[in-house]
Amino acid sequence: MQLQQRLTEIDLDAYFQRIGYSGDCSPRLTTLQAIHQRHSETIAFENLNSLLKQPVKLDLASLQQKLINQGRGGYCFEQNSLLRAVLLALGFQVTNLAARVLWNLPSGTIAPRSHMVLGVNIDGEPYIADAGFGGLTLTAPLALTPDIEQPTSHEPFRLSAADRSYIMQAYIKHEWKSLYRFDLQEQELPDYEVSNWYVSTHPNSIFVTNLMVAKPDSNCRYALWNNQLTVHYLDGRTEHRVLSTVAEFRATLESVFCLNLGAIAEIDRMLQQLIERSRAMT
Repeated sequence: MQLQQRLTEIDLDAYFQRIGYSGDCSPRLTTLQAIHQRHSETIAFENLNSLLKQPVKLDLASLQQKLINQGRGGYCFEQNSLLRAVLLALGFQVTNLAARVLWNLPSGTIAPRSHMVLGVNIDGEPYIADAGFGGLTLTAPLALTPDIEQPTSHEPFRLSAADRSYIMQAYIKHEWKSLYRFDLQEQELPDYEVSNWYVSTHPNSIFVTNLMVAKPDSNCRYALWNNQLTVHYLDGRTEHRVLSTVAEFRATLESVFCLNLGAIAEIDRMLQQLIERSRAMT
């Protein structure tokens, strides 16, 4: 009981204000759909703490302080831990799941379970929620029904059944692309703590060596890789832009990704280093 109380002590009013939500709060599918979309389109995916070698904390107080009060974003463990706490507080049945990333990895690569996913049961029907997969973050929960195309406000997605597990796939440029593989083995919170520590501190982790920021919008997806900004429009157009000054970099993080940079120490130095590294590679 103490654990359950600790996990659900969240300021729902502050969270709803943060994501701009004022709708129904009963534990039903339409509520999950609305909250999932508002969360994904408001709280950006970003790994600034890892890149700056600052701790990534998963306790609820730290998550609320960073993602709600400070106007920051986070990656999967932060995003989905916060969403999990919200859903539990609203009365949803939530299961902790973990996935092995497949996106952009060579075929046959076996990655660790480094991605957090949520299972949500609504009136006996299982769904998958995930507000933290970078440039292809879901904007809607998916029914846990294999091999059917499911629409979202962005790309179609599907869950492909594969040897007692599921592969999350997105339909991109007329082709199904695999994002990650997961099964229904429930994870404990310490499992996430270990994975979170690894991806946020290991010197070879992509989260420690590169800047990644992403956010879906109503008509596009924004993605930032170091100082390379890409805009993927829903009509198929793609735009690219290189951020060549710290001022331009900051303005993009603040206006496009809606991040509050005021409380981040050493941010300008890090942005300058990314610019200089990009110039050295060209």
